[in-house]
Order: sequence, then C-alpha cells, then structure tokens
Amino acid sequence: MSLREQTTLYASDATTEEQREAFLSGDIPVAVYGLGKMGLPLAAVYAETCGNVVGADIDPDVVSAVNRGDCHVQREPGLDELVSETVAAGALSAVESPTEAARDATIHVAIVPTPITDDDEPDLAILQSVMESIAAGLTPGDLVVVECTVPPGTTRDLLLPMLEAESDLSREEFGVAVCPERTSSGRALQDIRGAYPKVVGGVDEESTRVAELVYGELTANEVIAVPNETTAEAVKVFEGVYRDVNIALANELAKIADAADISVNEAIETANTQPFCDIHKPGPGVGGHCIPYYPYFLIRQFDEEFPLLTTAREVNDSMPAFTVEKVAELLSEEEKSVSDSRVLVLGLTYRPGVEETRAAPARPICADLTERGADVFAADPVLPNADGFDATKLPLEALADYDFDAAVLVTDHDEFAGIDWAGFDPMVVVDGRNSLDLSWTDHRVYTIGGD
Repeated sequence: MSLREQTTLYASDATTEEQREAFLSGDIPVAVYGLGKMGLPLAAVYAETCGNVVGADIDPDVVSAVNRGDCHVQREPGLDELVSETVAAGALSAVESPTEAARDATIHVAIVPTPITDDDEPDLAILQSVMESIAAGLTPGDLVVVECTVPPGTTRDLLLPMLEAESDLSREEFGVAVCPERTSSGRALQDIRGAYPKVVGGVDEESTRVAELVYGELTANEVIAVPNETTAEAVKVFEGVYRDVNIALANELAKIADAADISVNEAIETANTQPFCDIHKPGPGVGGHCIPYYPYFLIRQFDEEFPLLTTAREVNDSMPAFTVEKVAELLSEEEKSVSDSRVLVLGLTYRPGVEETRAAPARPICADLTERGADVFAADPVLPNADGFDATKLPLEALADYDFDAAVLVTDHDEFAGIDWAGFDPMVVVDGRNSLDLSWTDHRVYTIGGD
C-alpha cells in the first residue's frame, strides 16, 4: 500500500479514536516546511509523536546535517538528542525540495520566516513559495497548517485562494488551519510539548477539528480552538504587539528617571506587585525576528491609523540612540569625548544565550558610536564573529588586555558574570539591562531606568 492509500483525517469517515491511532501510528505522513530554529524542533516533536515526518529545507547543508542525525540549531536543550534519535529510528528525514516533501504528505506544516522589508512591509515571499509547493502535491483529505506569524487575513485572502487555484481541488476537499508557533529560542522543545496552550483556528469547522486532534497529541497542555483562521493569526500578532507597546511604556518611564531622581526599575518592580499591573523592563532597544516586526503586520495590513503602535515602534527604535547619548554624556562629565574613546559593547545578539542578531539593538549602537568617532570593540560569547557590526570583536578572556573609556551592556549573557571589572581602570559604564552591581568599583555607572 502506498503512502497515498493511507488514512486521511480531513473529512474522514473514521471515528475520532481511529483517526488518532492512524496519526500516532505513522499512517498519516507529515511534511514540515522549514527546518530553522523553530522548524527543526517542531519537526522533531512531530517525529517523536507520529514517527513519519519529512522536513523540507532549501539549504543543502541543513538537509545533509539532519539526514546524518546532526542538529544545526545551537543552544537548544535536548534537540541534539531528539534529532539523532528520530533520524536513527527512521521517523525523521529531510529533503531539499518542498515539492518532493508535499508529494507524499497528508499533513503539511509551514513554519518559515515572515520578515519585513526595508520599507516595513510584511514579506510573505517565502511562505507563498512554500504554498505553491504544497499545492503541487495537495490531494483530497490533506490538511495544511500555517505555523508562521502572518498579518491577520493572510490565510483567508491569500493562502487559501492560492491553494485552491494551484491544486485544482475544490474548497471542500482539503483543510487549512492556522496554529501559530508560541516558541522561544532556548526552550523550543519545552514550549512545543506544552509550556503554553496551543491555539488552533481553521477555515472551516472540520479544519479546526483535525488541527485540534493533531496538536492534542503533540502538546501536554490544552488546545484552544478559536472561531477561525484569522482569529488564530491575530492571537499571535497581538501577543507580540502587546510586548512591544509594554516595553515602549517602560522605556518612556525610564526616561523620566533622570528628572525625577528615582529608580524607575525599582518603581516598576514595586508597581508590579499589584495584580493588575504588569509593566515590562526598559532597555537599550527591542530586537529579534518577532516583536519589532509584528506591529507592521497590523500597521501595513489595514487602512487605519494606529498611533499607539506607531509611537511604540518609534520609542523602542529610539533607545539605541538614547543609550549612546548616555555614553556621550558620562564621558563628557569625565572631560572626554566619544571621538577620542575606546568603547566596549557587551552583547551583540538580541537575547541572552541566543545566536540571533536580527534587529539587535547592538547594531545601531555600534554604528552610532563608530559614526561619532569612537574605537568600538565588542564581546559576545554566542557569536563566532562580529560580521555586520561596526566593531572589532574580542574574546572574553582578552578583555583584560585592553583599556576602555566606556562600556555598554546591551545583552546580559550569563558569561558576562565572570568579567573582572576591578581589573579595568575606572571608566563609564552604561548598564542597559539593570544587571550589573558595580557599586564596589570606581566605575561611573548609569543604568537605563536607574537612579
């Protein structure tokens, strides 16, 4: 019996229990499109659950690594072992051609990047390409799952019509559901397996039902079914927008600290003891491939004014310049100028322990310092080099060999706890994460939001 003669889930006459058993026994082949930082963990969890998964990725090095049982995603606890085990068991394999993966799959899961362009427009080109490949292999009874974050309305207005037109199937012959990933780097397996409830919403009731069934086996947490695919898309975007706006509020409050002569960090922590208050932490900027992008999934998608979202983006985008200005002010008080100074930037990635630099605040901070004439050096234990940053990268163990006039903590990697601050001559330090206690040193410290 070929794969195409196996049981399907969408519009199946089998009982729910029979469908569940078919999925768990591997009779329902799964294709996961995109084997990146989020896609590979998802594919591995699917593989450990159902035992019949092929991952598609256009990077031949990624495909070769997976087929060897190797894991190219770093700093993801447990993923190395899970990939090795599932590949060895024949539960997981990889191909370069999305069309090849689609040919034999019954469940198609898209989890590819959806960035923004230089003009802040959502860039769905990769996702659209994947949908074209899925459409080429789509057959009656298949389910297409969108785990990517997209502007609300994308599946209804763009992806579903594309799948119908290019597959030559009628609307009732296949299912489509949005099940947005709710996963963070460094804890992907934990998140996928059930750290949070899973959200599913289909283009029809049957799509939602099948998605509930499938994800109910992947997660130990509850599965929340929302009314439709657009609601599911909105849930993920709203989560990111909430954080962006909240961080902007914290950053605005941080700028009050100097005039008010208070510690805004302490005020925020105390305010948050009240159950109706949950103010986030201020910092030198907002980075990563999620939070800085999601507001534009609303701003650019709808013909409306969104002054709050736009202002929040402006506030958060202003923080790198604010951080550099504080460096300049402190140096001036020491009768030094930025143009004659050697400045150490600590942390280039956007988050501690995560090898990701998209929209990282350190990039504009390094560029601004360099433009002002500073000699900029950087240390980051996660990144192998400082490509794309206006800085000379130094290993942590070499920092003591250099004299610096200033230091900026942008990302508080755990490894920075071992820095011997007493070994440096007195300098100015801007702590962007409220994580340094240098009161015992002669360094002049400014904490964003501090007193």
